[in-house]
Amino acid sequence: MELDFGPAVRDFRDEVRDWLADHLVGEFAEHRGVGGPTDGAAWEVRLAWDRELSAGGWLGVGWPKEYGGRGLGLLEEIVFEYEYARVNAPYRATVNALDLLGPMLLKMGSEAQKKRFLPPILAVEELWGQGFSEPGAGSDLASVRTRAEREGDEWVVSGQKVWTSFGVHADWVYVLTRTDPQSARHKGLSLLLVPTDQPGVEIRPIRNLAGQDEFAEIFLSDARTGADMVVGEVGQGWRTAMATLGIERGTTLLPQQLTFEREAEALIDLARERDALDDPMLRRRIVDAWISVRIMRTTNLRTIAELTAGRTPGAQATTAKLYASTRHQQLGQLATELAGPAGQIVGEDYALDRRQRSFLLSLAETIYGGSSEIQRNIIGEQVLGLPKEPRP
Repeated sequence: MELDFGPAVRDFRDEVRDWLADHLVGEFAEHRGVGGPTDGAAWEVRLAWDRELSAGGWLGVGWPKEYGGRGLGLLEEIVFEYEYARVNAPYRATVNALDLLGPMLLKMGSEAQKKRFLPPILAVEELWGQGFSEPGAGSDLASVRTRAEREGDEWVVSGQKVWTSFGVHADWVYVLTRTDPQSARHKGLSLLLVPTDQPGVEIRPIRNLAGQDEFAEIFLSDARTGADMVVGEVGQGWRTAMATLGIERGTTLLPQQLTFEREAEALIDLARERDALDDPMLRRRIVDAWISVRIMRTTNLRTIAELTAGRTPGAQATTAKLYASTRHQQLGQLATELAGPAGQIVGEDYALDRRQRSFLLSLAETIYGGSSEIQRNIIGEQVLGLPKEPRP
């Protein structure tokens, strides 16, 4: 896939390409494409790669210079992400802080919070986890029950969070809590920054179908954090959380979509190897898979156009997430079928090949970032104007 973002950023694009060609070598090159939003493979290699990026000034390209960034524009950010994905570089280990927390702090954090947390993020000195979902409050975040009470100059936090990506590595977590015990649903929530290295925090890994433990559950028992560790206003945590999810559905789908395109090309190569293209029904499914990744490209470019024009992405951000996650699962299912019995045989100690790992991990894509059921409700109610789902 080739995209030209225009003459204004061609020199910057060439700089990105040259740096990646010089530095994506050795062990880093051997791990091209490793990892993902639900894939914790080769963690130490990816962490070392993030430090290499940091030393080259490639983390936080669009962040202000006073916090360690380059102070460039959104278009340069998009060009970097595109070129990064084009060479299939390792998935960044610091994605939680770089793509979610950092932009949220830039938008809604206090000046003290920005100065305290943004430079260590770009220096890969502190890692972050997200504390949103809970047992019984996954996609329905408004039902969170984790509570925080003010005691002097501290918040005391108790509750449980689950499905925290790379949580076992987190030095800090940003936690959606209920600070008004009399509130319900979206009201009375606050977003707190909580250090994990304290007696009141226990993090347990969750092992997934692919044999990895990149997810974790977090138990908070009178954990403490400073009174100044609220992002945004007290009681306005819902607005802060939604801003974070909006960031997640912005430019972050572009690298993922390029990965899907590579998988579609590999699917076609596999079909040729197995002489499967003579089967008209199978050929139709393969063509449909190829078309689906092109639709993802078009939808993502529409989202980028909205962002570069200074507008908040509209309905396409929600539809893009729903479409990409469901179609990627179908792509993985088809690849597994084409592989035949070999696609169901794992290696020693449950070692998976790239195709198997991608398919198993894709099963989570219709859950994280907002489940498909919730996305369909949003589309139905907010885009199509259909009646709201009845509440219990």
